[in-house]
Amino acid sequence: MDALDERNVLALIQHVGDADNTATALQLFRAVMGHLGADSGVFLSQLRDDATRSSYRSLLVCDPLWAAEYAQAGWHEHDPWLRHATLHTEPIRASEMQLVSSEEQAFVARSAVLGFRSALIIPAPSCVGLSRVGVLCLGSATPGVFDDGECALRRVLARALAMELHRWVHRSMREELLARSRLTAADLELLRHEAAGHGSKVIGALLNVEAKTIDCRFQRINAKLGAPDRRTAVRMAKLYGLI
Repeated sequence: MDALDERNVLALIQHVGDADNTATALQLFRAVMGHLGADSGVFLSQLRDDATRSSYRSLLVCDPLWAAEYAQAGWHEHDPWLRHATLHTEPIRASEMQLVSSEEQAFVARSAVLGFRSALIIPAPSCVGLSRVGVLCLGSATPGVFDDGECALRRVLARALAMELHRWVHRSMREELLARSRLTAADLELLRHEAAGHGSKVIGALLNVEAKTIDCRFQRINAKLGAPDRRTAVRMAKLYGLI
């Protein structure tokens, strides 16, 4: 990869996180991917809403059959790429990974058939730790694509792409939650107070309203977010970057 290509890649990457819509984000993803020597690409974000529930978002530039089988087979439970991202921050070639189960072996074997014979795995960590984890996988049907002398530079650029894709996905999820919940600026202010450890009496005194009014407002906020209590509502607000 020469200097001109490097500049082109960086010029594309800087627009990924601010892409206006999914189509534009995918177009940029595909363009950068091509510069990095990949012909398949997957970005997956795992959001742990609580101790028992996780949700997943993805941006896919790969064989549609891979995406269909990932969902149908429940591969998120046995995805070594995602597992690596929950345990490490350093990129790794898929050929270097230690697989820990027959299910992971099956995932890798099937992915190889569907465009990921060579793969570079790039974690995209977040400020909320394991509550929100992202992983980028760049793949090729050609063996050994990511073993060349440009691997170090490719990893640097791929990490930048992974973080911008994660930023785009996170921003998209944040905007969707705001639209769905219809939280107001006043609601977010209450959530910030709760996050700071202020009880209803303290918040009421600061806002010059009765504590029971604050309690009622929190009940409405909980309903908007589908949260059972204030603590969960605050956790969701932090997780989605609302406060």
